Amino acid sequence: MRDVIPAYSPTTYTYMAIYPIRTFGDPVLRATAVDVTDDAESLHRLVDDMLETMYEAPGVGLAGPQIGISKRIFVADIGEGPFAMVNPELVEVSGSWTFDEGCLSVPGYYWPIKRPGYAKAKGYDIDGNPVELEGDELMGRVLQHEIDHLHGMLLIERLSRRAKKQALRDIREDAMRSAGYA
Repeated sequence: MRDVIPAYSPTTYTYMAIYPIRTFGDPVLRATAVDVTDDAESLHRLVDDMLETMYEAPGVGLAGPQIGISKRIFVADIGEGPFAMVNPELVEVSGSWTFDEGCLSVPGYYWPIKRPGYAKAKGYDIDGNPVELEGDELMGRVLQHEIDHLHGMLLIERLSRRAKKQALRDIREDAMRSAGYA
């Protein structure tokens, strides 16, 4: 259930950048992001670039730290149009829902992650207006996943100890194979 998703209308710029997505092992993904204080024009440009990066990946959400910008901002599109949230905080979660979850920063991997089935977040839109987003299932999961990124947490931290050890082993072995060591 969702009450409000602020409308997002991309602005037109002659320069659009697709950022490289930072992946597992990059220290920016483990750092706590700082509040956004950018001016409106810079923020609009950043959101446009983040959306382009997210769609190109492709993904349903992208947080600032995932592109090396340690600021409390994320963009998402769960199939109902793009939106952005600035300086978000989770204010309510409830229920439980296990779902195979992936992450652009850990590409190619999906794990059954148990999270609350409902989430509500408060923050600001890109024009500085207060917004509240909430939702069940996918919307709730996206809010929690992207806000986790802003706290320096990757989805593998949500795995059980045993599943996390196996995930780390799999990631290391795949990296070794890709580098030609295995």
